[in-house]
Amino acid sequence: MNGLLNVFFVPPVMQELQHRYRLYRQANSSRIASGMMILCVAICWLFLRFESPAWQRVGAQRTRWYPQISPWRVCIADPLRYLVQSLWLLIIIPAGKTRGGIVYTQWPQRLRNRIHLWLESLPKRVTHSPMETHITRRLGKMNRAVRRVLMLMAGLVAFTLAMFCISQPFGYIAQFIFVVLLWSIAMIIRHIPGRFPALMMIVLSLTISCRYLWWRYTSTLNWDDPLSLICGLLLLGAETYSWTVLVLGYIQTIWPLNRKPVPMPEDVSTWPTVDLMIPTYNEDLSVVKPTLYAALGLDWPREKLTIYLLDDGNRQEFADFAHEIGIKYIARETHEHAKAGNINNALKQAKSELVAIFDCDHVPTRSFLQLTVGWFFKDKKLSMMQTPHHFFSPDPFERNLGRMRRTPNENELFYGLVQDGNDLWDASFFCGSCAVLRRDVLDEIGGIAVETVTEDAHTSLRMHRHGYSSAYIRIPQAAGLATESLSAHVSQRIRWARGMVQIFRLDNPLFGKGLKLAQRLCYANAMMHFLAGIPRLIFLTAPLAFLLLHAYIIYAPAIAIALYVLPHMIHASLTNSRVQGKYRHSFWNEIYETVLAWYIARPTTVALFNPHAGKFNVTAKGGLNKHAYVDWKISRPYQILMLLNLAGLFFGIYRVIYGRPDEILTVLVSMAWVIYNMIILGGAIAVAFESKQVRQAHRVEARMPASLIKPDGHIYVCTVQDYSDNGVGLETESASQFKAGDNVTLLLRRGQQEYTFPMQISRVFGTSMGMQLLPLTTQQHIDFIQCTFARADSWVLREDSFPEDKPMESLREVLGLGIRGYLRMLDIAPQRFRPLTSRTRSFGGWLLSFAPRNPPLSVQPDEPNLMMTK
Repeated sequence: MNGLLNVFFVPPVMQELQHRYRLYRQANSSRIASGMMILCVAICWLFLRFESPAWQRVGAQRTRWYPQISPWRVCIADPLRYLVQSLWLLIIIPAGKTRGGIVYTQWPQRLRNRIHLWLESLPKRVTHSPMETHITRRLGKMNRAVRRVLMLMAGLVAFTLAMFCISQPFGYIAQFIFVVLLWSIAMIIRHIPGRFPALMMIVLSLTISCRYLWWRYTSTLNWDDPLSLICGLLLLGAETYSWTVLVLGYIQTIWPLNRKPVPMPEDVSTWPTVDLMIPTYNEDLSVVKPTLYAALGLDWPREKLTIYLLDDGNRQEFADFAHEIGIKYIARETHEHAKAGNINNALKQAKSELVAIFDCDHVPTRSFLQLTVGWFFKDKKLSMMQTPHHFFSPDPFERNLGRMRRTPNENELFYGLVQDGNDLWDASFFCGSCAVLRRDVLDEIGGIAVETVTEDAHTSLRMHRHGYSSAYIRIPQAAGLATESLSAHVSQRIRWARGMVQIFRLDNPLFGKGLKLAQRLCYANAMMHFLAGIPRLIFLTAPLAFLLLHAYIIYAPAIAIALYVLPHMIHASLTNSRVQGKYRHSFWNEIYETVLAWYIARPTTVALFNPHAGKFNVTAKGGLNKHAYVDWKISRPYQILMLLNLAGLFFGIYRVIYGRPDEILTVLVSMAWVIYNMIILGGAIAVAFESKQVRQAHRVEARMPASLIKPDGHIYVCTVQDYSDNGVGLETESASQFKAGDNVTLLLRRGQQEYTFPMQISRVFGTSMGMQLLPLTTQQHIDFIQCTFARADSWVLREDSFPEDKPMESLREVLGLGIRGYLRMLDIAPQRFRPLTSRTRSFGGWLLSFAPRNPPLSVQPDEPNLMMTK
């Protein structure tokens, strides 16, 4: 090798390669791997000029660009890993940026910017053109009936053109050109800010999806084979359901209203009286206390606010506690209709103009009433004002997958986008907590609805039927506890699903009086969302019909399937990423829906036929997981589905080798579908691995000024980093002045007032300290909650704090999550299978090592620098 290298390289380069080889061998790399890497470096040196300053800067940040590849201990496959990672970096780094000393080509970025500017200015230029102004004036002078006829004719022309575009049959080449054209347009406009590009993407997505569904109904059913026909119709029904939800979702979220608060009148005497009700049933008093303490600090005239603790558990300690803090306590002898009956019973005794309702674990901020009640002055027909449900504890997905604050949780889409979109159509609905309702409207509709187990949505539906409006402000004004385990989460969603389907049967929004068309569609979509169980199970098993039963579920050539299915999926994914990107990352809905599919399929189907079946179940809050464990009961359906798909994969391999040659492409497409299903099922299994949760009081991240006072009177400035119901974590440059076990006084500010709390330092590390609250008086505890959880800005800064969605990165994350689920299953395999599982795990880890990584935000240069010549 040395002689060959001397022919092509000057001595300094030769010395550098020899130096590299020695370092590889010193790190216990094999001779073959070291020689292979040296050969690849030599080839790259010929074509890429590693001695240039730009490449030297890249080498100085090797750890950043190639974090998964060891620079010293090389493997035979490392050149392939470098190639994959380099291609990934070229994809994720925008053009025109300087990264690691490399300046990427500028002209594609300039061209794209010009196109973006042109498209962004298009609506303004169209709406302000002289022709548009002339047409507007002429239309304004026309008779109203004539205008309607012209609009109807224009609509018919547009509908005719759309139907021609959707239904016109294309050959394979024409279909390919058509989808490439629409995909190119979508890729150009997807990064343009503003609502007009988003509307264009919705139009493109609907065009492709409608064309796909038309093709499915007219060209892909095998009427000559009963088994293929039945399986094909089942899949087509599931796709029709998904298409319907997709269309309704676009309508629902096409233009989020983003309503702003209305200031309260300056004359406080005109402010309405408010009854604040906190229903509870079987929750611990420790869960309820923070909510009551925060309610006592609401910025509202004392004489105009009455706080009620509604205890359906008839517990004496709750009655004593309510008396101690000076609020009203209501219990009832009978417990019919659960939460709805509890509130209706209290309404008989409460007489204020407005009713505010909070779940017992939702801690309100001090500004809640002042931020929400102003709209009741502006809109006399307003019946309900809803605010988001924010959670300061991780839900099972965030906790078990380690995704807290990294990926939007399951609730973010609804409270961040869907409710805001509903508000445009006057269809935002009551969610059971964190809301204010007008009392006389409640009396008019007969109180909280009791016919279904989702009394909140049913109540708002009745308000809308009576001609009243609703509103939604997307500013978190309360925070509560998420479900503590996957089983509790599934149980809660089962109740929601059953209740929404009950409403669909008993008070269907598509029929009856009092609702506008848009309201009917928004309510219908909310209810149809919970019917996703059976369609999701069909998607998870559909390719098995062909692989195991030889049933043609899509009776078409593989090339046609690719030309119609893939564009439909890609456009729907790109459009949803654009519309929902801040609130739901791509592909994560597959994990959420798969976890719930098996469990909501049966209750929703039963509710469709017997809406009175089932009962109200209370979601447990505030529990602990003292040990990490696998929820085998919850994960069993996913494991069965995984084994079925694994069998389908083996059958597919067999048919590729020994099957009919003309079916190989179709088999490969089905196998790709099976692999995708197995990745999603692996993610669902990973969620069932419950992590340990032993902290009773959840920590909330924060940044607020504070002070520490030593017993000798010395005061030290500090910053609170996090807090909980029983302690705080803080940062101070004077941490060295304290030690574990010291008793200190924490000083916090609320408005213009200062409050002190006795603390004991539990640990000191660097400039950070952890402290526990010493026993407090009731008033001190009230003050502490109001200085932390109930601050007006407690949760506002957390709104929209998730990173923007990047579909390819989300796909990589979901892929890694699926593999993680299978690897964790191998970890708990029985002892007799350990040798096999160990080899399987090693092979899986080896495959995973080729997956590209995103570079970290900051790195240190490698030492010594292998990219620098000696």
